[in-house]
Amino acid sequence: MTHPVPEIRVASADDFDDIAQLMADAFHNPFDAEAREVERGIFEPDRGLLVRDGGAAVAHAAAFTRKLTVPGATVPAAHVTMVSVAVTHRRRGLLTALMRRQLRELHDAGREPVAVLWASEGRIYPRFGYGLAAQRLTVECRATTELRLPEPTAASGTLRLADPAAARPELARVYERVRPDRPGWSTRDERWWRYVLADPAAWRGGATPLRAVLHESPDGVDGYALWRTRDEWDRFGPRGEVRVHEVVAASPAAYLALWRTLFSVDLTRQLSVTRLAVDDPLLHLVDEPRVLGAQLVDALWVRLVDVPAALAARRYATAVDVVVEVTDPLLPENTGRWRLTGGPDGATCVRTDDPAGLACDVRCLGELYLGGAGLAALAAAGRVHELRPGALAAAGPAFGWHRAPAPMEIF
Repeated sequence: MTHPVPEIRVASADDFDDIAQLMADAFHNPFDAEAREVERGIFEPDRGLLVRDGGAAVAHAAAFTRKLTVPGATVPAAHVTMVSVAVTHRRRGLLTALMRRQLRELHDAGREPVAVLWASEGRIYPRFGYGLAAQRLTVECRATTELRLPEPTAASGTLRLADPAAARPELARVYERVRPDRPGWSTRDERWWRYVLADPAAWRGGATPLRAVLHESPDGVDGYALWRTRDEWDRFGPRGEVRVHEVVAASPAAYLALWRTLFSVDLTRQLSVTRLAVDDPLLHLVDEPRVLGAQLVDALWVRLVDVPAALAARRYATAVDVVVEVTDPLLPENTGRWRLTGGPDGATCVRTDDPAGLACDVRCLGELYLGGAGLAALAAAGRVHELRPGALAAAGPAFGWHRAPAPMEIF
């Protein structure tokens, strides 16, 4: 049975409550009044695409206007979000229609050469050209007393507790000091800092309100952690949990001091964190990494909206001069041969008739974009094809980066 696709229209501020209810139903996570107002504060109505059927909101997709750190640069990126389809309207082509229209509008607007999102399920977005660009480590340590971290080698500064909202200016300064060197982190204006530090009771999961601890060196605050605790006891005594939201540090001393604090909170024996970089120093600080219970999972998915603009916007670890033959069935303007020339100081990408050294689809370029995926690994998987002998080995190192891409917050 087929159904006509209802009209897609641009959302308005008045649509938010219906969209919020659609999201709550789709993700099985009801919004209470407090959480709904927090979410309303970052909603950009003119970037929402909405489908109504009989007056009811049945499908929606939107984007936030932010910039994304990429290797060596910061690039405007559509932060795709709030994508959902009502259970009564599945298998009618609504998601496909929304994604196709959104990509077309992003390309034609010419302001954001890339799009980035979190995927509820990994199989959904590759068909729209999104590639897995950043993975993350989750930690679920159930025996913090079995771990040891190094002692500080010298006076490394002082720690102080702070109210997260009151400390926002200090947190923002540290974040902006660290962000340019970590692909995958997004810019945060005041609106986004209010959202990150918002603390509705519905978001706490039975834990305490959000807490902040700041590390101060002689030059000022150079690190912070956002965290909360959850009370738990068993017949052997306390088994409380520390739930870590963010640890941001501009120096090794600050980083060590913050983690030593988080692993030593009185009456706790467990620690969890869901968004660590795959090269996070924590794995090299503890004396028994297995106890961390670390697991690798997907994080950010990237889609190149404008291939030449996106490839020219980032930097490359080594000199590169390669012609790539790209296929993009959804945005045919990206299909063709592109000569990428660049290095650590800049890059250009222009259309060419020269023979290609490599061939891939636009999804592969998304996977490579943040410097996390290996070109050789994609070739071994049959996803990238070497058309000129030696092209793979010559270009491979350039697409890497000295820091692994990492997510910071879910948007």
